[in-house]
Amino acid sequence: MTEVTLRLCNGQSAAAYLATPPGGSGPAVLLLHAWWGLNPFFRRQCERIAEEGFVVLAPDFYAGNVATTQEQAQAYADQLDPVTATATVCAGLDYLLHLDAVTSASARVIGFSMGAHYALVAAATRPDDVAAVVLFYGTSDVDVAPARAAVQGHFAKDDPWEDAEWVEQLEQRLRDTGQPVTFYTYDAGHWFVEDDRTDAYAPVEAALAWERTYAFLRDSACLTTRPDRPMG
Repeated sequence: MTEVTLRLCNGQSAAAYLATPPGGSGPAVLLLHAWWGLNPFFRRQCERIAEEGFVVLAPDFYAGNVATTQEQAQAYADQLDPVTATATVCAGLDYLLHLDAVTSASARVIGFSMGAHYALVAAATRPDDVAAVVLFYGTSDVDVAPARAAVQGHFAKDDPWEDAEWVEQLEQRLRDTGQPVTFYTYDAGHWFVEDDRTDAYAPVEAALAWERTYAFLRDSACLTTRPDRPMG
């Protein structure tokens, strides 16, 4: 596992965490953290997904800062410049898709809560580079019409942060793109897959969500192989 530096188009830079699979190569996955920052949980998820055969990159939106309370997380999220955050996502895609270890022509993007918004931003702004998106309890009002990604969503039944109506509206807007869309709702609350959130973690539901996520990432309909390299 490696810390890398992303060069943004505006001349700035951002840190990112890179995890590679045991076999050394595989399809690309971009992981976008929730409003807590790139904390140990999200780094562990990079390693877990890499163990499943993917090359995983997680940009750090907060330049090393990690929130331990909701108040801190809200403050960091409020201070995040959407333009810089989008540039960070795009730089992450560029870095990932140019790695020799990556066997896919496009990436799959996984976003958690706040990161789910930027996962959809990536799909809409870089449709040729994003083949699939996984959303964990996060919606967005971004215009998804240009997107050509298959989308899987994992949402909580008891979630004060994401209104059920917003989820339904997003699902319909995604279906209007003509791409495959599957949303799941779990008898849990927000952050239910994050095992460091003892007040929210739902292990049974989290295990099912991850099982579905891995199957989706492996789905041949979501994988596009680079012509110069074999599938990892």
